[in-house]
Amino acid sequence: MMKRFLRVVWNYHNLLIIILTPVLLLPLPLVIQGKVSECAFVLCVMAVYWLTEALPLAATALFPALLFPFFGIMKSSQVAGVYFKDFHLLLIGVICLATSIEKWGLHRRIALSLVTLVGVNPGWLMLGFMNSCAFLSMWVQNTSAVAMVMPIVEAIIQQILNAEGEGEQRQRTMTGTSNLGLELDETEGPCEKNEEPIRTNKEPDEMEYTIPEEAPSQTNVIGQKIEGRYRSKREHMMCKGLCLSITYSSTIGGIATLPGTSPNLIFSEYIHQFYPECTSVNFGNWIVLCLPISIIALLLSWIWLHWMFIGSDFRVLFRPSGERSERETATARVIEEDYNTLGPTSPQEVVTAFIFILMVVLWVFRDPGFMPGWASIFLPEYAGYISDATVALLLGLMFFIMPAHKPSADKHGIKYEAMISWKEFQACMPWEVALLVGGGFALAEGTQVSGLSSWVANLLSPLGSLPIIATVTIACVLVTSVTELASNAATITIFLPILAPLAEAIHVNPLYILIPTTLCTSFAFLLPSSNPSNAIVFAYGHLTTTDMVKAGIGVNVISVLAVLLAVTTWGIPLFDLDTYPDWAPTPSTSNVTGW
Repeated sequence: MMKRFLRVVWNYHNLLIIILTPVLLLPLPLVIQGKVSECAFVLCVMAVYWLTEALPLAATALFPALLFPFFGIMKSSQVAGVYFKDFHLLLIGVICLATSIEKWGLHRRIALSLVTLVGVNPGWLMLGFMNSCAFLSMWVQNTSAVAMVMPIVEAIIQQILNAEGEGEQRQRTMTGTSNLGLELDETEGPCEKNEEPIRTNKEPDEMEYTIPEEAPSQTNVIGQKIEGRYRSKREHMMCKGLCLSITYSSTIGGIATLPGTSPNLIFSEYIHQFYPECTSVNFGNWIVLCLPISIIALLLSWIWLHWMFIGSDFRVLFRPSGERSERETATARVIEEDYNTLGPTSPQEVVTAFIFILMVVLWVFRDPGFMPGWASIFLPEYAGYISDATVALLLGLMFFIMPAHKPSADKHGIKYEAMISWKEFQACMPWEVALLVGGGFALAEGTQVSGLSSWVANLLSPLGSLPIIATVTIACVLVTSVTELASNAATITIFLPILAPLAEAIHVNPLYILIPTTLCTSFAFLLPSSNPSNAIVFAYGHLTTTDMVKAGIGVNVISVLAVLLAVTTWGIPLFDLDTYPDWAPTPSTSNVTGW
């Protein structure tokens, strides 16, 4: 009876959270009256819904538009005006570029070219895929980068498994032993599109690498068997390492540029909204700070994953190229075949690559800081009017205008096709993220108007007695822990309105706290549910949750330490982190009493 009751409760747990959360928090606005307590009620309700995902993230983001007018915090027209910002225009331009890259297959050419450069030794292969995925993630969403690269990785994994299986079969034939019960059944058809993957819960040490004749047919998300297809533990561990390297490198590469991840863009728009005189947060300064972080974290993570899943003998990486195993020969063959199927570089790929490079150059040299930017040279009267979003939107719209093919005539007349269509753009555009970010901006504006942010800052002001590096470390560890359970965008949206006033209260440059915490918000490495990239890789069936947790802890530590190293060394002169800036408000000595 109790088990049935608990099952019913679990089935309706989202509904219970939706109902009980505002009921339990209702004393805040009713008993403790004031704008601060009313805004705190909205913030707490949204935080619970975002962390538990009891409601869709985008639906929860609409709460400020609903509740702020009811509590008299902001007018409805004021709240609505906060929902659409410069961030959304930048996102639209970047997604136009990503749509063209994916449509014309430029991502496959980039990935396969980078992998070919490093070779087919398992260790170098892992590094090649990490470099490919990290580079793509700098310009497109992490989820898109993983979805682009992972099918290539899976094809190579299948070739490796087939090659080793053929080698063992030949060896058994030569010795006169053959057990058909150990043959892999490769004739399974693809799964239905909505079929959930079935995974084994066995630990790596407990895996059985021989297949009984009556082995149950368990398949992954793409229809391939996931239990019993590995003929050795070494083989299985290599597959795990390759899969984990893809999802981790997508996150590590994404932090290197402002449009690379949602938290980066949210942070940038927050700074421009609440510190409009701060000009140091731009594409050029960001890539100078964060590209070395990505390189350091990527290399150390590669060493960590190599040690965990391939082996601690790094001397094999420098073995002469002529000494190839069957696995490496099969890998080289499939990479070469995949690259040959791409054919010669198409005009559409050339156009996409040209616009991509032009966009990056215009971003970097719009206002580089060390020299006058092109905006101040060619448009001196309107230099301050142009932002990265202007560049992204200008070049993004070009994809809807430029013809994809030469004009051709048919029975219906001259046919014209643009590089991308609106339907294709809509399929790639993360509207949920756009609405979620808008809700975050509205929530941040409400905390400023109501005085909640000042109240929280005064409450946390005792942290000012700690060394600044201790405060930054505490903030980084906190957001890294929370982002494992909540979405990255929701986590940074919750913490920005809290940490910025805290920095003002303890008289520390807000960027000193906000930049490292923004970067650490992306470090969700531990669970398949931590971010969509992890879920995509996990769905291929090579991993268990334990594998991801063990490897993710090390990558988390490496990434956080790389961020702390950056902000305490080259980040200080780059952003003047050791001085309190003129663009930040002077901390008030009076306490805020809104409760």
